[in-house]
Amino acid sequence: MIVSSFVATALLLLPSAPAGPAAAPRPVEPVPPPAAVRVDPVLLHRPGTQVRLPPGVKAPPVLSARAWLIADAATGDVLAARDAHLRLPPASTLKTLFALATLPGLPADRQHTVSEHELRGIGDGSSLVGVREEVTYRVADLWRGVFLSSGNDAVRVLAGLNGGWEATVRRMQATARALGAHDTQVVSPDGYDAPGQVSSAYDLAVFGRAGLRNPDFARYAATPYAKFPAGRWSYGIRNTNRLLTGADGVARYPGLLGIKNGYTSHAGHTLVAAARRGPRTLVVSVLNPRRGGAYAVYEEARDLLDWGFAAAPHARPVGSLLPPRAALPPRAAAAPPAAPAPRSVPPTAAVSVATLPVPSRGPGLLLPLTFVGSACLAAAVLWWLRRRTER
Repeated sequence: MIVSSFVATALLLLPSAPAGPAAAPRPVEPVPPPAAVRVDPVLLHRPGTQVRLPPGVKAPPVLSARAWLIADAATGDVLAARDAHLRLPPASTLKTLFALATLPGLPADRQHTVSEHELRGIGDGSSLVGVREEVTYRVADLWRGVFLSSGNDAVRVLAGLNGGWEATVRRMQATARALGAHDTQVVSPDGYDAPGQVSSAYDLAVFGRAGLRNPDFARYAATPYAKFPAGRWSYGIRNTNRLLTGADGVARYPGLLGIKNGYTSHAGHTLVAAARRGPRTLVVSVLNPRRGGAYAVYEEARDLLDWGFAAAPHARPVGSLLPPRAALPPRAAAAPPAAPAPRSVPPTAAVSVATLPVPSRGPGLLLPLTFVGSACLAAAVLWWLRRRTER
């Protein structure tokens, strides 16, 4: 194959006879734009508001939240952020990570009868959906209790089905790291205040974006109302995300896809939300507004979403919610040019270093000798062909 390629190259170097009028040049095929260059992640570690806008484009709103972020959910591009990596208590927005870590291993139709010991250890003042011992629930019922009512009792039961409280903490921590969320430290999977438990506007937006890619997560997060079983009867529950339901005087946000809100006395009000307008979906995280009352977190998220939909076509990203690209193994990076390039993978897929091809060391001496011999043969063919042409 190598010899024939050199002969073909030699033939292309021969002079050719005139071929009449030149044909019209073929139109140049459009070249796909190069992959977007990822912004230096250090930018989002800087204090204050980070945004890159051309002249004439309105700046993001001034919010009272201690930290916030808005990003394009499809690309992961961060449009703007303030103190994105500031570590703060997340309250029940941490349930987004709980769902990411445990949803895949718990079939929705699985039934489980709750025992008394499963409901022990729930923190004082926790939000509850009303899980009762000796009542049989489907896993899907318990998840609606988590997403709509932020039920710490439902979290306790699901964590038990997932292998226990400590095993769930470890799985959540591993899931966060796999997603590139390094600010989050999990102590209590339900988000209840605990010493050392923190997350950030960046990490929570990462969890929200990842959740939208899971159909079960997305469905639960966008459910405004549901029935919750109580033995032989059931009662209605309503999503506590006011932007989704339009409750308590908070206007519903058009196109809202839900996700998760939270509150504790230590964390203040927190929110991860997403909305779709036309072809674009945005995800926002807002942590601990310091003025405006209990519902300020919704109004500040609304202002941020309105700004994002207007500015997204013009804003240059200041960061990315995508996990860092896995580094190639040293020998794969030094592969010979003739080796096929590895296939590209979707942005959200994790590249496993172990699956990348590593060149064999066997032909290390044979390959250079083959190239030398092929080059000599090609030179001889080229000399012979030129002699024939001159005659």
